Amino acid sequence: MGKKIREVDDRFKKFGTVSFTSITKINDFVDYLEKGQVVGTKCKDCGLSFFPARADCYQCLSSNMEWFEVSGTGKLITYSKLEYAPVGFGDDLPYAIALLDYGDYKVFGRLAPDLSEDEISVGMEMTTVVNQLPNGQMNYVFQKA
Repeated sequence: MGKKIREVDDRFKKFGTVSFTSITKINDFVDYLEKGQVVGTKCKDCGLSFFPARADCYQCLSSNMEWFEVSGTGKLITYSKLEYAPVGFGDDLPYAIALLDYGDYKVFGRLAPDLSEDEISVGMEMTTVVNQLPNGQMNYVFQKA
């Protein structure tokens, strides 16, 4: 009897500058990025929204989740320009990280690299968009609305 070959769903290794997690229960996140969509998940049982996407709801412990697109504008809550980076991100320096408030959920990520400090102000409206990196990886960034 031959061994059964197990296929590994490692689509998540395409996400981010450095991907420390290649296998996850939310690998479909990468498929959406490839279609130009940034998505989160929402629990169908209790209605709680998640970003980053989760496969399981911590509030009601359900796995009955659906995808939703991060669309429209979010309000810039805070940002920080990084001059030092964790292992694997040194080539990206300097870059800025930020937090956008979309009302039902918040999105943490990077500001688009073409934004100057003069263009950025807390409270401004921004959008979350897919970004293709030079190495073929994908992530998402925040742009001015």
